[in-house]
Amino acid sequence: MSSALTDLFPHPIVQAPMAGGVSVPQLAAAVSEAGGLGFLAAGYKTADGMYQEIKQLRGLTGRPFGVNLFMPQPEYADAGAVDVYAHQLAGEAAWYETELGDPDSGRDDGYDAKLAVLLDNPVPVASFHFGVPSGEALESLRRAGTFTLVTATTPDEALAVQRAGADAVIAQGVEAGGHQGTHRDHPETDGTGIGLLSLIAQIRETVSLPIVAAGGIMRGSQIAAALAAGASAAQLGTAFLATPESGANALHKQALTNPLFVRTELTRAFSGRPARGLVNRFMREHGPYAPAAYPEVHHLTSPLRKKAAASGDAQGMALWAGQGHRMARELPAGQLVEVLAAELDAATTALSAAPKGGAGR
Repeated sequence: MSSALTDLFPHPIVQAPMAGGVSVPQLAAAVSEAGGLGFLAAGYKTADGMYQEIKQLRGLTGRPFGVNLFMPQPEYADAGAVDVYAHQLAGEAAWYETELGDPDSGRDDGYDAKLAVLLDNPVPVASFHFGVPSGEALESLRRAGTFTLVTATTPDEALAVQRAGADAVIAQGVEAGGHQGTHRDHPETDGTGIGLLSLIAQIRETVSLPIVAAGGIMRGSQIAAALAAGASAAQLGTAFLATPESGANALHKQALTNPLFVRTELTRAFSGRPARGLVNRFMREHGPYAPAAYPEVHHLTSPLRKKAAASGDAQGMALWAGQGHRMARELPAGQLVEVLAAELDAATTALSAAPKGGAGR
């Protein structure tokens, strides 16, 4: 099954699907054309919007690619907490001269319609975030010829992925930028995420599925470490965010290596779910008070984030980034895949040439 995945692309390099307009067809095509696996992000798009991007991507490359879907979220009971947070954000709305968004704008991200599109127009690979699809959905995709991956952040989640019948698991370490793909959002587990190498080892001992490693990977040597730990491939997001093909806002790209932004944190400030981003004013001021309410908070802050970007204010944007963000390289995406592959080869060669045995005298 591992070869069924890696046979799709020459290099064990997967471009992470980054929702919010980052993973555009041009980026996915450049990665796939260079021998990696490019990904489209269907999150926050309509089913037709996703379909149009798939059509566009097919026109740019004949190589395999993937599409990522967000799983529907369970009902959130504490509407009062969202109201309190909305009151706290009133000053932001006044500052950016905009209205707050409607927190009740939908919980399922059009999942059923998007799944129907993928069954009617099969793609080579589909991945899922924020939960596990039903066994029936995964089996239907398999019959359609689609290879399926599901994110897991713990060994128990990986076991749920295997039991549902997915073809592979994405092991997402706590170092990863953007949203943690936890299957259930429990505030009491905030700050307890598992580092990538430890997570790979634990998942490898828990399930027999092939593993795609994700979380803070920026260099080929890190890919080599993930493969040595038991992964079949590595998924990189922040590394591709800075490429010219990425649809990320220019302020976001610049912030990755801007000395003004020195670190990342997991925050609920922008979406109500833990997501890693560069620490800015909005995160510092509102992160401690944001409720565990996704996607209500995401809908609530959406106009604020858009207005901040339009006005050139990076301090009000969600600057998603992994822990390795300072290592970002402004290379064309295809060239970045080639550089990563060369670094991986060099690291693998060095590893195989290392002396065997103990530490010596």
